[in-house]
Amino acid sequence: MTYTLITANRNYSSWSLRPWILMKALEISFSDQIIYFEEENYDRFREFAPNGQVPCLKDQREDGSTRTIWDSLAIAEYLAERHPGCWPEDEGARTWSRCASAEMHGGFGPLRNLCTMNVGVRASLHKVEKPLQRNIDRIGELFAQGLDKFGGPWLAGDRFSIVDAFYAPVAYRVRSYGLDIGAAGQAWVDHVIAHPAMQDWERQALAEPQREVGHEEELATAATITADFRVS
Repeated sequence: MTYTLITANRNYSSWSLRPWILMKALEISFSDQIIYFEEENYDRFREFAPNGQVPCLKDQREDGSTRTIWDSLAIAEYLAERHPGCWPEDEGARTWSRCASAEMHGGFGPLRNLCTMNVGVRASLHKVEKPLQRNIDRIGELFAQGLDKFGGPWLAGDRFSIVDAFYAPVAYRVRSYGLDIGAAGQAWVDHVIAHPAMQDWERQALAEPQREVGHEEELATAATITADFRVS
């Protein structure tokens, strides 16, 4: 099998980061293809992904056929069936990890909408209303629970796994907007951002000259930029 992972902007694309950091951290070899966001992405992205979104994994099979896997959770599960270590070996840790990953995949709408991923900036939120605060509190609760229950330093034990990949974009959000998720949660944020693959992602994000208007407008609606480390 030969993998190609199609992703979008390092600065904005939280969904792309999930399978990318998983494959990098677990040393699963793949070809990296970036297609930048534009004002209208759907038709362009439909050329490689049936849902018109990123990320998308292409698996070139030995028989010459290509299998297309779309959606970050589906990609993670596809890889887990073929590569050991994607989920924790311990059944209890694996069960918790699946629940936490599914919660991230389908929830946290206020956090997604008001604290959009923008790796290269630091920003001050205009206000934090109850729905967003509930999300922030729940993130802190989840992180503290996983670290306490499974011993850390990763969310489900001593090895990076899918649940860490699914919350990796949250680490950038916590840093960008100065979110208070408690000491235990902040320790995980610092730990995951220090990972060499996350550092590589961040270097690429800061070097991107492209700005996508929609993402920038979303940020401006919710917060004021206090520092911008992106290339001019």
